[in-house]
Amino acid sequence: MLTDTKARTARATGKPRKLTDRDGLYLFITTKGAKSWRYDYRVAGSRETLTIGRYPDVPLTEARNGKRKPGFISLADARAMVAQGDSPAKAKQANKAQMTLARANTVQALAEKWYATRASARSASWRDLSRRWLDQDIYPALGSKPIQEVTADDVERLVRKVAEKRGANSAYAMRLTFASVYKSLPRALGLGNPARDVAGVIELPKAKPKGRALSAKEIPAFLGAADRYPGRPQTKLAIRLLMLTFPRKRELIEATWDEVDLERGEWVIPAERMKMDKPHIVPLSRQAAECFEKLKPLAFGSDYVFPNLGNPKKPMGASTLNKVFDEIGWGGKFTPHGVRATASTWLNTQGKWPGDAIERQLAHTERDLVRAAYNHADHMEQRIAMMQAWSEYIDGLCSGKIVAGNFGRAA
Repeated sequence: MLTDTKARTARATGKPRKLTDRDGLYLFITTKGAKSWRYDYRVAGSRETLTIGRYPDVPLTEARNGKRKPGFISLADARAMVAQGDSPAKAKQANKAQMTLARANTVQALAEKWYATRASARSASWRDLSRRWLDQDIYPALGSKPIQEVTADDVERLVRKVAEKRGANSAYAMRLTFASVYKSLPRALGLGNPARDVAGVIELPKAKPKGRALSAKEIPAFLGAADRYPGRPQTKLAIRLLMLTFPRKRELIEATWDEVDLERGEWVIPAERMKMDKPHIVPLSRQAAECFEKLKPLAFGSDYVFPNLGNPKKPMGASTLNKVFDEIGWGGKFTPHGVRATASTWLNTQGKWPGDAIERQLAHTERDLVRAAYNHADHMEQRIAMMQAWSEYIDGLCSGKIVAGNFGRAA
């Protein structure tokens, strides 16, 4: 029989060597000195060899009868399998294949595939938030775990941890991201969706209204306060454009000059920046076009219509407009999102514009993917007229020439 000392001191010769131990176990030494434990046996009339493991990674005692990580087969294990007519070598290959599959099917590996297939078509904010939930929360807790081994209890612990650290809303968003990863998995994996199963483990706080609509009297009061704001002219123009075109706040502040065509009188927001993942046309009224013309020299060559004050390669900060609303005395009374509610309310109450045209301009209605961004049959003529009338109405309110109820007509 071999001893550990004999195994350790054995040297290579001009050809491969076998140092026998017992029960068919031997130490195989290559011509370059690499050593491994092996076992020769017969099963179903065929001669096979099991490589138990490299020496000295696998000591002699473990090679004989060791219990290591899953998939390891010792001499004792192999002999028992042969006695049952099973092949240890084939069992080891199957174990290795399962381990390889498990590594490929870890939470992180599959979540990265999920992210890669969606990121290019999603907005920058979606990409930023998804990476935050993956990198800061999901991967540290469960990234290395085979996804088929993740339980609802695992996800619940993660959700509660995030809720405790950053609040219920963050935990809710993280859980939705994780549930989306599961939803993208091949059906062949036969998995459920533990991230969906724990949907009710935390209670979300009541959502705050995104923004009430301004009354006719409040519109000129608000815009007057914005005009008197002593800050940068770009910021004041951003507020006016927000009112004239009523996009979502991020859609405006992340606008780039290649999206704006003043000759056509259009601002085309690409799909990746839209909540509904579809390109969106904003017809520019004369007043809106004038705002863009004033903004061009103020951008100082930046690709962004509203470049960041500290870094022109980035857009205006997401909280800038909210802070201005606070500074001009409208904080808590009106929000940037409330501009959309204001436009929607007044456009709908006038009875002049088709509801579908209003909804399309608010980008609430999904379009057929086949339809291009420049599809002017998409209520476009009505939307062009509507956007100009909306701008005229705002001007009329601010000048006192229009009163509530006379949308688009002089008093």
